[in-house]
Amino acid sequence: MHTDDFDFPLPEDLIAQAPLPERDGSRLLHVERATGAVRHRSFKELPTLLKKGDLLVFNDSRVIPARLLGRKAGTGGKAELLLVRPAADVVTQAALEGRADGTTWVCLGQSSKGFRAGMKLEFGDELTAEVLSEEGGGEYRVRFTSSLASLEAAIERAGRLPLPPYITRAPDAADGERYQTIYARAKGSVAAPTAGLHFTPGIFAELDARGVSRHFVTLEVGPGTFLPVREGDVSNHVMHAERAFISEPTAQAIREAKRAGRRVIAVGTTVVRTLEAMADEAQVVRAGNIDTRIFITPGFQFRVIDSLITNFHLPKSTRVMLVSAFLGRERTLSAYAEAVAQRYRFFSYGDSMFIDG
Repeated sequence: MHTDDFDFPLPEDLIAQAPLPERDGSRLLHVERATGAVRHRSFKELPTLLKKGDLLVFNDSRVIPARLLGRKAGTGGKAELLLVRPAADVVTQAALEGRADGTTWVCLGQSSKGFRAGMKLEFGDELTAEVLSEEGGGEYRVRFTSSLASLEAAIERAGRLPLPPYITRAPDAADGERYQTIYARAKGSVAAPTAGLHFTPGIFAELDARGVSRHFVTLEVGPGTFLPVREGDVSNHVMHAERAFISEPTAQAIREAKRAGRRVIAVGTTVVRTLEAMADEAQVVRAGNIDTRIFITPGFQFRVIDSLITNFHLPKSTRVMLVSAFLGRERTLSAYAEAVAQRYRFFSYGDSMFIDG
């Protein structure tokens, strides 16, 4: 497969730059997986499309203020870091003691003249950093020090919400709420699991009344979700690792649903990747945590999910490839063409699609 096989024309003015006034005010493209037939609905109609016994699985990861804007100590040159993940293989005495100094992260870094080992960076008065090493691919290993008792508190104060690169405005106060799902809990993502942004307490109440259950997994969404597939041959693309976790109650609920023949519906591609990465050959999902690089493309044999709720994704992206694996490439591109023709809103703050299996 070639990357260009997953390209499609998208007018720039269809890229949603801000959320709608109401979370559940978005449109919903209802697609039958078996036939590719589409219907135009509103997201508020979703509960009527589900049935008693369906199991919805959500990603409860929470976006952290991972974008740090600062300067190089001494020269004053601009410096920017994007927190990617804690460097779990580096355990310092300070970290063991719970102090806010000596905590090491892998970060994406940008500056006018690049970074080198030993360089010191300043992010306001309470947070400093030292570049330890270059890891390749624009990543650096960085050790943070804070004058506060908690590094988390220092990052909360110094960091900014990392809105996706296709949102061209600066983040505002409203993004702090709207770029999180209402059930976001586990801190660690640099991007929201956007399929869940449409859900409201009212939608949840309707689902409860209809006997639709919901469970949660965690996948810490990394910056790789926005990186284009640069390889011409799709099979040569390497995914960034992301940490995923499934609790035993969630794993058990999924196992019971599969045994009973009830639908498991993934809310978002991050949930698909988590469930499919943690299922064995017998289609059994086990509890635990892993670092996953699973890359789902057409030809993939799905073991767990039966239906999918998802937003509309970037052309030639790994996410549109995943949707194509589930729905079929031709049907996916046809559905996207219909969404463009009907002027659906695209990407993180855009409209939604329900692939009804």
